[in-house]
Amino acid sequence: MMTIPEIVKDARTAMDKAIENSKREFGSIRSGKASPNMLDTVRVDVYGQQMQLNQVASVSSPDPRSLVVTPYDKGQLKAIEKAIRESDLGLDPSAQGGLIRVPLPSMNEQRRKDLVKVVHKLAEDGRIGIRHARTDGREKLKKLDKVSEDEVKVAEKDLQKIHDEHMTQLESLLKAKEAEIMEV
Repeated sequence: MMTIPEIVKDARTAMDKAIENSKREFGSIRSGKASPNMLDTVRVDVYGQQMQLNQVASVSSPDPRSLVVTPYDKGQLKAIEKAIRESDLGLDPSAQGGLIRVPLPSMNEQRRKDLVKVVHKLAEDGRIGIRHARTDGREKLKKLDKVSEDEVKVAEKDLQKIHDEHMTQLESLLKAKEAEIMEV
């Protein structure tokens, strides 16, 4: 049987995870310069399953305008190149020898706007995660026995307050990322 503090703590933890996830996703959206974690969201079909790019290759950034992807298994070169090309990052990788060069297109106004849309979609996923944690907490509170209605109401207020704090935090992350993308 869970207690009110445990339910509230679990909800907070779930909301923190949603924020962390959004931060990681935002980090994969590039602003002006190349960063190896830009490819963190790329999934590659290898060995009959979807794997994160960083599990099948190392990614480095030799200069601000490009990335170099080095597969751990050279046999996966084509699959990795295809996954990068088909990701929603708008990149055009090219295999050279045993590695993949990924030149970064210069950021024009349209590209920036497209990236802002992607970031807004990722932020919405974060909002959904935060709301889901709140709803889940409320459901658990309603199922509690031997707890007064007042205690449940106070706990629901706490949940709402935590929810609002996390939403505010997510909004400021979104604004910062948007500004970073739009900065020329």
